[in-house]
Amino acid sequence: MSGKPLDLSLSVHALCITYPELAQALADIGFVDIVKPGMLQSVGRFMTLPMGARMRKIPLDTIKEKLAEQGFTVVSE
Repeated sequence: MSGKPLDLSLSVHALCITYPELAQALADIGFVDIVKPGMLQSVGRFMTLPMGARMRKIPLDTIKEKLAEQGFTVVSE
């Protein structure tokens, strides 16, 4: 397996603590609110990427592709 492993069952906050560059990558994909002050610390603590994908109506496969381009590998959903 290559790339930085991402467990999609973890909160966005936990993933961004592990990989700080992930916040900007997610904003580029369409999660624009994630870079707003306080959002990662509040909503990000319970929101997972699959939950956010459903809310934003972004296909999870699209997110996985874009994250792979950024060097991430989804290891668990």
